[in-house]
Amino acid sequence: MRALRHVYWIGGGTGAGKSTIARRIAARHGFRVYATDDVMADHSGRTTPGDSPYLSEFMAMDMDERWLNRSPETMLETFHWYRGEGFGLIVEDLLRLPAEPPVIVEGFRLLPHLVKPLLAAPGRAVWLLPTPGFRRAALDSRGSTWSIAGRTGDPERALRNLLERDRMFTGRLREETRALGLCGIEVDVAMTEDELERGVTAAFGL
Repeated sequence: MRALRHVYWIGGGTGAGKSTIARRIAARHGFRVYATDDVMADHSGRTTPGDSPYLSEFMAMDMDERWLNRSPETMLETFHWYRGEGFGLIVEDLLRLPAEPPVIVEGFRLLPHLVKPLLAAPGRAVWLLPTPGFRRAALDSRGSTWSIAGRTGDPERALRNLLERDRMFTGRLREETRALGLCGIEVDVAMTEDELERGVTAAFGL
């Protein structure tokens, strides 16, 4: 899409380092950052049940219904952001931003099949694909490991469900980027932030 030719995209699994790398690249090159996590509450308020049936169903559940009483497979298939609900609102927000400076959009909500038609060039988008070990280490380092699971009736089981759901989501992103000819970067515990930044910067051609 020509109107979004100034946009770069960093998607990927939870805990992959998307926000950190987006901020580092933006600071180095004078770009703006649009973090999709930061607008989730706003986007939830801007949707209707007809627009976002999965979101409406999710909001009606309590924490145990969301994270304990369903399988990770069901959690994956019915999670509203993984279904692409609200993606149009991301595009609306981006179209309202000025064309200068360039924008780096980051977040797990950037699904490859939704982003690809909007790209000025294939190299304008990268997906970070964390290993399970990297994801768990990242959550532990942030102190956010139990932020969701800890509010359920069985935190350990809820955490297992969440980690398995996120593992499957990353696997889906891996398959989709390959099928669409888009860039995916594997992120493991041996990779430093500097190395990851260099890899994303190179993929963007900056």
